[in-house]
Amino acid sequence: MSDKEKFIAHINEGYNFKGESIVLGTAILDGEALPGVQIKLPLKTLNRHGLIAGATGTGKTKTLQILAEGFSLKSIPSFVMDIKGDFSGIAMPGTANDKITDRMNKIGIPFEPSGFPVELLTISNEKGARLRATVSEFGPVLFSKMLGLNDAQTGVMAMIFKYCDDNKLPLLDLKDMIKMLQYISNEGKTELQKSYGNIATTSVGTILRKVIELEQQGADVFFGEKSFEVEDLLRTDDEGRGVVSIIRLTDIQSRPKLFSTFLLCLLVEIYNTFPEAGDLDQPKLVMFIDEAHLIFSEATKELLDQIEAIIKLIRSKGVGIFFCTQNPVDIPEAVLAQLGLKIQHALRAFTAKDRKQIKLIAENYPMSDFYKTEDMLTSLGTGEAAISVLNEKGNPAPLSATLVRAPFSRMDILKPEEIDTFVGKSKLVEKYDEVIDRESAFEILKKKLEESEKEADGQKSDEVKKTKEEPSAVEKVLKSTTARQVGRTVARELTRGLLGVLGIGGSTRKKKSWF
Repeated sequence: MSDKEKFIAHINEGYNFKGESIVLGTAILDGEALPGVQIKLPLKTLNRHGLIAGATGTGKTKTLQILAEGFSLKSIPSFVMDIKGDFSGIAMPGTANDKITDRMNKIGIPFEPSGFPVELLTISNEKGARLRATVSEFGPVLFSKMLGLNDAQTGVMAMIFKYCDDNKLPLLDLKDMIKMLQYISNEGKTELQKSYGNIATTSVGTILRKVIELEQQGADVFFGEKSFEVEDLLRTDDEGRGVVSIIRLTDIQSRPKLFSTFLLCLLVEIYNTFPEAGDLDQPKLVMFIDEAHLIFSEATKELLDQIEAIIKLIRSKGVGIFFCTQNPVDIPEAVLAQLGLKIQHALRAFTAKDRKQIKLIAENYPMSDFYKTEDMLTSLGTGEAAISVLNEKGNPAPLSATLVRAPFSRMDILKPEEIDTFVGKSKLVEKYDEVIDRESAFEILKKKLEESEKEADGQKSDEVKKTKEEPSAVEKVLKSTTARQVGRTVARELTRGLLGVLGIGGSTRKKKSWF
Protein backbone atom coordinates (compact mmCIF):
# COMPACT_ATOMS: atom_id res chain seq x y z
CA MET A 1 0.00 0.00 0.00
CA SER A 2 1.39 3.40 -1.03
CA ASP A 3 1.69 6.36 1.35
CA LYS A 4 -1.23 7.98 -0.44
CA GLU A 5 -3.43 4.94 0.05
CA LYS A 6 -2.39 4.69 3.69
CA PHE A 7 -3.26 8.36 4.18
CA ILE A 8 -6.70 7.98 2.54
CA ALA A 9 -7.49 4.96 4.72
CA HIS A 10 -6.23 6.84 7.78
CA ILE A 11 -8.47 9.86 7.09
CA ASN A 12 -11.55 7.86 6.12
CA GLU A 13 -11.31 5.86 9.32
CA GLY A 14 -10.69 8.91 11.51
CA TYR A 15 -13.59 10.91 10.05
CA ASN A 16 -16.16 8.12 9.86
CA PHE A 17 -18.65 9.55 12.35
CA LYS A 18 -21.88 7.80 13.30
CA GLY A 19 -23.82 10.93 14.23
CA GLU A 20 -24.64 14.10 12.29
CA SER A 21 -21.74 16.10 10.83
CA ILE A 22 -21.04 18.84 8.30
CA VAL A 23 -18.50 18.70 5.48
CA LEU A 24 -15.65 21.20 5.76
CA GLY A 25 -13.69 20.18 2.66
CA THR A 26 -11.46 17.50 1.23
CA ALA A 27 -8.04 16.31 2.37
CA ILE A 28 -4.79 17.47 0.76
CA LEU A 29 -1.59 15.42 0.59
CA ASP A 30 1.64 16.65 -1.02
CA GLY A 31 -0.21 19.64 -2.46
CA GLU A 32 -2.87 17.46 -4.15
CA ALA A 33 -6.55 17.65 -3.21
CA LEU A 34 -7.98 14.14 -2.87
CA PRO A 35 -11.56 14.05 -4.26
CA GLY A 36 -14.07 12.46 -1.95
CA VAL A 37 -11.71 12.20 1.05
CA GLN A 38 -13.92 14.49 3.09
CA ILE A 39 -12.98 16.25 6.31
CA LYS A 40 -16.05 16.54 8.50
CA LEU A 41 -17.01 18.18 11.76
CA PRO A 42 -19.19 16.11 14.15
CA LEU A 43 -22.01 18.12 15.70
CA LYS A 44 -21.82 16.21 18.98
CA THR A 45 -18.49 17.79 19.99
CA LEU A 46 -19.23 21.40 19.01
CA ASN A 47 -19.70 22.36 22.67
CA ARG A 48 -15.96 21.64 23.11
CA HIS A 49 -15.39 25.03 21.44
CA GLY A 50 -12.98 25.90 18.64
CA LEU A 51 -10.37 28.17 17.09
CA ILE A 52 -10.21 29.65 13.58
CA ALA A 53 -6.83 31.31 12.99
CA GLY A 54 -4.66 32.51 10.12
CA ALA A 55 -2.94 35.50 8.58
CA THR A 56 -4.91 38.26 6.86
CA GLY A 57 -6.39 37.16 3.54
CA THR A 58 -6.06 33.41 4.09
CA GLY A 59 -9.83 32.72 4.29
CA LYS A 60 -10.79 32.85 7.99
CA THR A 61 -14.04 34.72 7.41
CA LYS A 62 -15.10 32.36 4.63
CA THR A 63 -14.45 29.40 6.93
CA LEU A 64 -16.58 31.03 9.59
CA GLN A 65 -19.23 31.54 6.92
CA ILE A 66 -19.34 27.89 5.83
CA LEU A 67 -19.55 26.79 9.48
CA ALA A 68 -22.53 29.07 10.12
CA GLU A 69 -24.16 27.82 6.90
CA GLY A 70 -23.63 24.20 7.86
CA PHE A 71 -25.04 24.76 11.33
CA SER A 72 -28.07 26.60 9.94
CA LEU A 73 -28.84 23.70 7.60
CA LYS A 74 -28.75 21.40 10.65
CA SER A 75 -31.21 23.66 12.53
CA ILE A 76 -28.50 25.06 14.82
CA PRO A 77 -28.76 28.83 15.38
CA SER A 78 -25.54 30.80 15.60
CA PHE A 79 -24.40 34.17 16.89
CA VAL A 80 -21.64 36.02 15.03
CA MET A 81 -19.69 39.07 16.20
CA ASP A 82 -18.93 40.83 12.92
CA ILE A 83 -16.08 43.25 13.66
CA LYS A 84 -14.93 43.95 10.10
CA GLY A 85 -18.45 44.07 8.65
CA ASP A 86 -17.69 41.47 5.96
CA PHE A 87 -19.94 38.65 7.14
CA SER A 88 -23.43 39.97 6.40
CA GLY A 89 -23.43 38.54 2.86
CA ILE A 90 -24.50 35.19 4.30
CA ALA A 91 -28.06 36.49 3.99
CA MET A 92 -27.91 36.44 0.16
CA PRO A 93 -27.23 33.61 -2.33
CA GLY A 94 -23.71 33.28 -3.73
CA THR A 95 -22.73 33.28 -7.39
CA ALA A 96 -20.98 30.38 -9.13
CA ASN A 97 -17.80 30.77 -11.17
CA ASP A 98 -15.20 28.40 -12.62
CA LYS A 99 -12.98 28.46 -9.51
CA ILE A 100 -15.87 27.67 -7.18
CA THR A 101 -17.16 24.91 -9.46
CA ASP A 102 -13.70 23.32 -9.68
CA ARG A 103 -13.23 23.50 -5.91
CA MET A 104 -16.61 21.91 -5.18
CA ASN A 105 -15.98 19.14 -7.72
CA LYS A 106 -12.76 18.23 -5.92
CA ILE A 107 -14.60 18.10 -2.61
CA GLY A 108 -17.41 16.01 -4.04
CA ILE A 109 -20.44 18.13 -3.15
CA PRO A 110 -22.58 20.32 -5.46
CA PHE A 111 -22.56 24.11 -5.25
CA GLU A 112 -26.07 25.18 -4.21
CA PRO A 113 -26.36 29.00 -4.05
CA SER A 114 -28.46 29.96 -1.05
CA GLY A 115 -29.07 32.80 1.36
CA PHE A 116 -29.58 32.03 5.04
CA PRO A 117 -31.95 33.49 7.64
CA VAL A 118 -30.24 36.35 9.48
CA GLU A 119 -31.04 38.76 12.29
CA LEU A 120 -29.01 41.98 12.44
CA LEU A 121 -28.20 43.14 15.97
CA THR A 122 -26.27 46.08 17.42
CA ILE A 123 -24.91 47.50 20.68
CA SER A 124 -23.91 50.81 19.09
CA ASN A 125 -25.33 53.08 16.41
CA GLU A 126 -25.34 50.48 13.64
CA LYS A 127 -28.69 49.42 12.18
CA GLY A 128 -30.34 46.43 13.78
CA ALA A 129 -32.15 45.22 16.87
CA ARG A 130 -30.53 46.89 19.86
CA LEU A 131 -29.03 44.74 22.62
CA ARG A 132 -29.07 46.21 26.11
CA ALA A 133 -28.51 45.14 29.70
CA THR A 134 -28.99 46.97 33.00
CA VAL A 135 -26.24 47.71 35.51
CA SER A 136 -28.22 45.76 38.13
CA GLU A 137 -28.12 42.66 35.94
CA PHE A 138 -24.33 42.78 36.02
CA GLY A 139 -24.18 42.82 39.82
CA PRO A 140 -21.35 44.28 41.92
CA VAL A 141 -18.78 41.55 41.28
CA LEU A 142 -19.05 41.43 37.50
CA PHE A 143 -19.38 45.21 37.19
CA SER A 144 -16.26 45.65 39.35
CA LYS A 145 -14.28 43.13 37.31
CA MET A 146 -15.33 44.87 34.14
CA LEU A 147 -13.93 48.14 35.49
CA GLY A 148 -10.77 46.49 36.82
CA LEU A 149 -11.37 47.54 40.44
CA ASN A 150 -9.17 46.40 43.33
CA ASP A 151 -10.52 44.68 46.45
CA ALA A 152 -11.20 47.91 48.36
CA GLN A 153 -13.01 49.48 45.42
CA THR A 154 -14.98 46.27 44.83
CA GLY A 155 -16.09 46.48 48.47
CA VAL A 156 -17.36 50.01 47.88
CA MET A 157 -19.22 48.82 44.79
CA ALA A 158 -20.87 46.04 46.80
CA MET A 159 -22.00 48.63 49.36
CA ILE A 160 -23.47 50.78 46.60
CA PHE A 161 -25.48 47.88 45.18
CA LYS A 162 -26.65 46.90 48.69
CA TYR A 163 -27.71 50.46 49.47
CA CYS A 164 -29.62 50.68 46.20
CA ASP A 165 -31.36 47.36 46.85
CA ASP A 166 -32.31 48.37 50.39
CA ASN A 167 -33.63 51.77 49.32
CA LYS A 168 -35.31 50.68 46.08
CA LEU A 169 -33.01 52.66 43.81
CA PRO A 170 -32.86 50.77 40.47
CA LEU A 171 -29.46 50.88 38.75
CA LEU A 172 -30.45 50.65 35.11
CA ASP A 173 -27.93 52.67 33.12
CA LEU A 174 -24.59 54.41 33.61
CA LYS A 175 -26.13 57.74 34.54
CA ASP A 176 -27.73 55.97 37.51
CA MET A 177 -24.34 54.71 38.66
CA ILE A 178 -22.67 58.08 38.09
CA LYS A 179 -25.39 59.89 40.04
CA MET A 180 -25.10 57.35 42.86
CA LEU A 181 -21.32 57.81 43.08
CA GLN A 182 -21.74 61.58 43.15
CA TYR A 183 -24.38 61.26 45.86
CA ILE A 184 -22.29 59.16 48.22
CA SER A 185 -19.35 61.50 47.71
CA ASN A 186 -21.39 64.42 49.03
CA GLU A 187 -24.89 64.50 50.51
CA GLY A 188 -25.30 60.76 51.08
CA LYS A 189 -21.89 60.02 52.56
CA THR A 190 -22.99 60.27 56.20
CA GLU A 191 -26.14 58.22 55.53
CA LEU A 192 -24.18 55.32 53.99
CA GLN A 193 -21.49 55.38 56.67
CA LYS A 194 -24.09 55.01 59.43
CA SER A 195 -25.51 51.84 57.89
CA TYR A 196 -22.63 50.27 55.96
CA GLY A 197 -19.36 51.64 57.35
CA ASN A 198 -16.74 54.10 56.21
CA ILE A 199 -16.33 54.80 52.50
CA ALA A 200 -13.02 56.10 51.20
CA THR A 201 -13.52 59.20 49.07
CA THR A 202 -10.51 58.26 46.95
CA SER A 203 -12.07 54.89 46.07
CA VAL A 204 -15.33 56.54 45.05
CA GLY A 205 -13.43 59.03 42.91
CA THR A 206 -11.49 56.25 41.17
CA ILE A 207 -14.66 54.27 40.46
CA LEU A 208 -16.35 57.38 39.08
CA ARG A 209 -13.48 58.05 36.69
CA LYS A 210 -13.56 54.47 35.42
CA VAL A 211 -17.32 54.55 34.89
CA ILE A 212 -17.01 57.79 32.94
CA GLU A 213 -14.24 56.23 30.83
CA LEU A 214 -16.56 53.32 30.04
CA GLU A 215 -19.32 55.77 29.18
CA GLN A 216 -17.03 57.59 26.75
CA GLN A 217 -16.40 54.31 24.95
CA GLY A 218 -20.10 54.17 24.13
CA ALA A 219 -21.31 51.90 26.92
CA ASP A 220 -24.12 54.34 27.73
CA VAL A 221 -25.84 53.01 24.58
CA PHE A 222 -25.51 49.44 25.82
CA PHE A 223 -26.64 49.87 29.44
CA GLY A 224 -30.37 50.37 29.89
CA GLU A 225 -33.73 48.87 29.08
CA LYS A 226 -35.26 46.90 27.48
CA SER A 227 -32.86 44.09 28.40
CA PHE A 228 -32.13 41.59 25.65
CA GLU A 229 -33.53 38.11 26.22
CA VAL A 230 -30.93 35.52 25.21
CA GLU A 231 -33.66 33.03 24.30
CA ASP A 232 -34.16 35.16 21.17
CA LEU A 233 -30.88 33.76 19.88
CA LEU A 234 -32.39 30.26 19.76
CA ARG A 235 -34.59 30.68 16.71
CA THR A 236 -35.20 28.79 13.48
CA ASP A 237 -37.06 29.97 10.38
CA ASP A 238 -40.16 28.43 8.79
CA GLU A 239 -37.98 25.92 6.94
CA GLY A 240 -36.32 24.73 10.14
CA ARG A 241 -32.98 26.43 9.40
CA GLY A 242 -31.12 27.99 12.31
CA VAL A 243 -31.16 31.80 12.35
CA VAL A 244 -27.73 33.45 12.09
CA SER A 245 -27.75 36.42 14.48
CA ILE A 246 -25.11 38.93 13.35
CA ILE A 247 -24.08 41.67 15.73
CA ARG A 248 -22.48 44.43 13.71
CA LEU A 249 -19.52 45.93 15.57
CA THR A 250 -17.67 47.85 12.87
CA ASP A 251 -17.79 51.09 14.85
CA ILE A 252 -16.39 49.83 18.18
CA GLN A 253 -12.97 48.48 17.18
CA SER A 254 -11.40 51.39 19.07
CA ARG A 255 -13.51 50.69 22.16
CA PRO A 256 -12.31 47.30 23.42
CA LYS A 257 -13.80 47.70 26.91
CA LEU A 258 -17.28 47.94 25.46
CA PHE A 259 -16.61 44.86 23.32
CA SER A 260 -15.30 42.74 26.20
CA THR A 261 -18.01 44.05 28.53
CA PHE A 262 -20.74 43.04 26.11
CA LEU A 263 -19.24 39.60 25.52
CA LEU A 264 -18.88 38.78 29.19
CA CYS A 265 -22.39 40.02 29.97
CA LEU A 266 -23.82 37.88 27.17
CA LEU A 267 -21.92 34.76 28.24
CA VAL A 268 -22.96 35.17 31.87
CA GLU A 269 -26.59 35.77 30.89
CA ILE A 270 -26.60 32.65 28.69
CA TYR A 271 -25.03 30.58 31.44
CA ASN A 272 -27.51 31.82 34.05
CA THR A 273 -30.54 31.45 31.76
CA PHE A 274 -30.05 28.25 29.78
CA PRO A 275 -30.84 24.99 31.61
CA GLU A 276 -28.23 22.28 32.07
CA ALA A 277 -28.08 20.12 28.95
CA GLY A 278 -24.99 17.89 29.23
CA ASP A 279 -23.65 16.35 26.02
CA LEU A 280 -26.28 16.76 23.34
CA ASP A 281 -26.21 15.23 19.87
CA GLN A 282 -25.89 18.80 18.61
CA PRO A 283 -25.59 22.14 20.42
CA LYS A 284 -28.41 24.59 21.07
CA LEU A 285 -26.29 27.55 19.97
CA VAL A 286 -22.86 28.26 18.49
CA MET A 287 -21.13 31.61 19.04
CA PHE A 288 -18.42 33.04 16.77
CA ILE A 289 -16.16 35.73 18.24
CA ASP A 290 -14.33 37.40 15.36
CA GLU A 291 -11.13 39.41 15.95
CA ALA A 292 -10.89 37.81 19.39
CA HIS A 293 -7.62 39.57 20.18
CA LEU A 294 -9.65 42.75 20.79
CA ILE A 295 -11.18 41.07 23.83
CA PHE A 296 -8.00 39.75 25.37
CA SER A 297 -5.54 42.54 24.57
CA GLU A 298 -7.29 45.09 26.81
CA ALA A 299 -8.96 42.80 29.34
CA THR A 300 -7.92 42.92 32.99
CA LYS A 301 -6.68 39.76 34.72
CA GLU A 302 -9.97 39.56 36.62
CA LEU A 303 -11.92 39.79 33.38
CA LEU A 304 -9.77 37.10 31.77
CA ASP A 305 -10.33 34.82 34.75
CA GLN A 306 -14.07 35.35 34.46
CA ILE A 307 -14.09 34.61 30.72
CA GLU A 308 -12.00 31.47 31.26
CA ALA A 309 -14.38 30.21 33.95
CA ILE A 310 -17.47 30.86 31.83
CA ILE A 311 -15.98 29.09 28.80
CA LYS A 312 -15.31 26.02 30.92
CA LEU A 313 -18.81 25.98 32.36
CA ILE A 314 -20.98 27.05 29.44
CA ARG A 315 -20.42 23.83 27.46
CA SER A 316 -22.79 22.09 29.87
CA LYS A 317 -25.51 24.44 28.64
CA GLY A 318 -25.22 23.11 25.09
CA VAL A 319 -23.31 26.13 23.77
CA GLY A 320 -20.19 26.07 21.59
CA ILE A 321 -17.83 29.05 21.24
CA PHE A 322 -15.43 29.65 18.35
CA PHE A 323 -12.67 32.27 18.58
CA CYS A 324 -11.47 33.76 15.29
CA THR A 325 -8.11 35.58 15.26
CA GLN A 326 -4.94 36.02 13.22
CA ASN A 327 -2.60 34.13 15.50
CA PRO A 328 -3.33 31.49 18.18
CA VAL A 329 -0.95 33.31 20.54
CA ASP A 330 -3.59 36.07 20.71
CA ILE A 331 -5.64 33.70 22.86
CA PRO A 332 -4.53 33.16 26.50
CA GLU A 333 -3.21 29.65 27.09
CA ALA A 334 -5.88 28.89 29.69
CA VAL A 335 -8.59 29.62 27.10
CA LEU A 336 -6.73 27.99 24.21
CA ALA A 337 -6.56 24.75 26.21
CA GLN A 338 -10.39 24.63 26.19
CA LEU A 339 -10.67 24.68 22.38
CA GLY A 340 -11.13 21.19 20.95
CA LEU A 341 -11.59 22.11 17.28
CA LYS A 342 -8.74 23.90 15.49
CA ILE A 343 -8.90 25.29 11.96
CA GLN A 344 -5.56 26.88 11.16
CA HIS A 345 -5.13 28.82 7.92
CA ALA A 346 -1.70 29.81 6.63
CA LEU A 347 0.74 31.61 8.91
CA ARG A 348 3.47 33.91 7.64
CA ALA A 349 7.04 33.83 8.98
CA PHE A 350 8.74 37.17 8.34
CA THR A 351 11.00 37.25 11.40
CA ALA A 352 12.87 34.87 13.68
CA LYS A 353 10.19 35.49 16.30
CA ASP A 354 7.50 34.45 13.79
CA ARG A 355 9.33 31.19 13.07
CA LYS A 356 9.60 30.41 16.79
CA GLN A 357 5.88 31.07 17.26
CA ILE A 358 4.96 28.83 14.32
CA LYS A 359 7.04 26.03 15.80
CA LEU A 360 5.18 26.34 19.10
CA ILE A 361 1.80 26.51 17.32
CA ALA A 362 2.61 23.31 15.40
CA GLU A 363 3.06 21.49 18.71
CA ASN A 364 -0.60 22.14 19.55
CA TYR A 365 -1.72 19.74 16.80
CA PRO A 366 -1.80 15.92 16.88
CA MET A 367 1.33 14.15 15.66
CA SER A 368 1.12 13.03 12.05
CA ASP A 369 3.10 10.52 9.99
CA PHE A 370 2.08 12.32 6.80
CA TYR A 371 2.85 15.98 7.52
CA LYS A 372 5.63 18.06 8.95
CA THR A 373 3.16 20.38 10.65
CA GLU A 374 5.51 23.35 10.95
CA ASP A 375 6.14 23.41 7.19
CA MET A 376 2.49 22.75 6.35
CA LEU A 377 1.30 25.81 8.28
CA THR A 378 3.42 28.15 6.18
CA SER A 379 2.70 26.51 2.81
CA LEU A 380 -1.12 26.45 2.88
CA GLY A 381 -2.83 28.42 0.12
CA THR A 382 -5.84 30.73 0.35
CA GLY A 383 -8.91 28.70 1.27
CA GLU A 384 -6.82 25.87 2.67
CA ALA A 385 -6.43 25.00 6.34
CA ALA A 386 -4.91 22.51 8.76
CA ILE A 387 -7.86 20.97 10.57
CA SER A 388 -8.04 18.95 13.76
CA VAL A 389 -11.40 18.06 15.31
CA LEU A 390 -12.55 15.92 18.22
CA ASN A 391 -14.33 12.74 17.28
CA GLU A 392 -17.56 11.64 18.93
CA LYS A 393 -15.61 10.06 21.79
CA GLY A 394 -13.77 13.31 22.46
CA ASN A 395 -10.44 12.15 21.01
CA PRO A 396 -8.53 14.13 18.34
CA ALA A 397 -9.26 13.04 14.78
CA PRO A 398 -6.28 12.83 12.39
CA LEU A 399 -4.66 16.12 11.38
CA SER A 400 -5.30 16.99 7.75
CA ALA A 401 -4.42 19.76 5.35
CA THR A 402 -7.83 20.60 3.86
CA LEU A 403 -9.21 22.30 0.78
CA VAL A 404 -12.12 24.15 2.40
CA ARG A 405 -15.41 24.23 0.53
CA ALA A 406 -16.80 27.48 -0.90
CA PRO A 407 -19.69 29.26 0.86
CA PHE A 408 -23.14 28.83 -0.67
CA SER A 409 -23.95 32.44 0.23
CA ARG A 410 -22.55 35.73 -1.01
CA MET A 411 -18.86 36.31 -0.29
CA ASP A 412 -19.38 40.02 0.18
CA ILE A 413 -21.28 42.45 2.41
CA LEU A 414 -24.91 43.48 2.21
CA LYS A 415 -25.70 46.72 0.44
CA PRO A 416 -27.23 49.57 2.55
CA GLU A 417 -30.64 49.12 0.94
CA GLU A 418 -30.52 45.37 1.66
CA ILE A 419 -29.68 46.08 5.31
CA ASP A 420 -32.67 48.43 5.47
CA THR A 421 -34.89 45.69 4.08
CA PHE A 422 -33.79 43.10 6.65
CA VAL A 423 -34.04 45.60 9.52
CA GLY A 424 -37.48 46.71 8.36
CA LYS A 425 -38.80 43.12 8.42
CA SER A 426 -37.25 42.24 11.80
CA LYS A 427 -39.56 41.43 14.69
CA LEU A 428 -36.69 41.91 17.14
CA VAL A 429 -36.11 45.48 15.97
CA GLU A 430 -39.72 46.19 16.80
CA LYS A 431 -39.29 44.48 20.17
CA TYR A 432 -36.05 46.09 21.36
CA ASP A 433 -35.59 49.44 19.64
CA GLU A 434 -37.99 51.28 21.92
CA VAL A 435 -35.97 53.20 24.52
CA ILE A 436 -37.41 52.78 28.02
CA ASP A 437 -36.24 55.32 30.60
CA ARG A 438 -38.33 54.61 33.67
CA GLU A 439 -37.72 56.17 37.06
CA SER A 440 -34.48 54.84 38.47
CA ALA A 441 -31.66 55.89 40.81
CA PHE A 442 -30.83 59.01 38.77
CA GLU A 443 -34.35 60.44 38.87
CA ILE A 444 -35.01 59.38 42.48
CA LEU A 445 -31.78 60.88 43.81
CA LYS A 446 -32.22 64.02 41.75
CA LYS A 447 -35.72 64.46 43.14
CA LYS A 448 -34.48 63.76 46.67
CA LEU A 449 -31.74 66.38 46.40
CA GLU A 450 -34.16 68.94 44.93
CA GLU A 451 -36.59 68.35 47.81
CA SER A 452 -33.75 68.68 50.33
CA GLU A 453 -32.62 71.94 48.76
CA LYS A 454 -36.20 73.21 48.66
CA GLU A 455 -36.71 72.26 52.30
CA ALA A 456 -33.45 73.92 53.29
CA ASP A 457 -34.38 77.06 51.38
CA GLY A 458 -37.81 77.04 53.07
CA GLN A 459 -36.30 76.73 56.53
CA LYS A 460 -33.89 79.54 55.80
CA SER A 461 -36.73 81.74 54.52
CA ASP A 462 -38.82 80.97 57.62
CA GLU A 463 -35.94 81.89 59.89
CA VAL A 464 -35.40 85.17 58.07
CA LYS A 465 -39.11 85.92 58.15
CA LYS A 466 -39.36 84.98 61.81
CA THR A 467 -36.40 87.21 62.59
CA LYS A 468 -38.05 90.15 60.81
CA GLU A 469 -41.51 89.62 62.33
CA GLU A 470 -40.52 88.76 65.88
CA PRO A 471 -40.11 91.93 68.06
CA SER A 472 -36.85 92.53 69.83
CA ALA A 473 -36.48 92.34 73.59
CA VAL A 474 -36.63 96.11 73.82
CA GLU A 475 -39.78 96.31 71.68
CA LYS A 476 -41.46 93.62 73.76
CA VAL A 477 -40.77 95.58 76.92
CA LEU A 478 -41.94 98.81 75.37
CA LYS A 479 -45.18 97.19 74.21
CA SER A 480 -45.96 95.64 77.53
CA THR A 481 -49.19 97.17 78.92
CA THR A 482 -48.54 96.29 82.56
CA ALA A 483 -44.93 97.49 82.52
CA ARG A 484 -45.11 100.39 80.07
CA GLN A 485 -43.64 102.93 82.47
CA VAL A 486 -40.88 100.59 83.59
CA GLY A 487 -40.18 99.94 79.93
CA ARG A 488 -39.77 103.57 79.23
CA THR A 489 -37.28 103.95 82.04
CA VAL A 490 -35.33 100.89 80.98
CA ALA A 491 -35.39 102.05 77.38
CA ARG A 492 -33.92 105.37 78.32
CA GLU A 493 -31.15 103.78 80.33
CA LEU A 494 -30.34 101.31 77.54
CA THR A 495 -30.31 104.07 74.97
CA ARG A 496 -27.97 106.08 77.01
CA GLY A 497 -25.69 103.17 77.58
CA LEU A 498 -25.50 102.39 73.89
CA LEU A 499 -24.95 105.98 72.93
CA GLY A 500 -22.24 106.22 75.55
CA VAL A 501 -20.42 103.23 74.10
CA LEU A 502 -20.58 104.78 70.65
CA GLY A 503 -19.28 108.11 71.98
CA ILE A 504 -22.47 109.99 71.17
CA GLY A 505 -24.34 111.85 73.87
CA GLY A 506 -24.50 110.37 77.34
CA SER A 507 -22.23 111.78 80.05
CA THR A 508 -21.14 115.43 79.66
CA ARG A 509 -17.85 114.68 81.44
CA LYS A 510 -14.92 116.10 79.54
CA LYS A 511 -13.09 113.44 77.47
CA LYS A 512 -9.49 112.71 78.29
CA SER A 513 -7.11 113.81 75.56
CA TRP A 514 -4.38 111.40 74.35
CA PHE A 515 -2.17 114.25 73.18
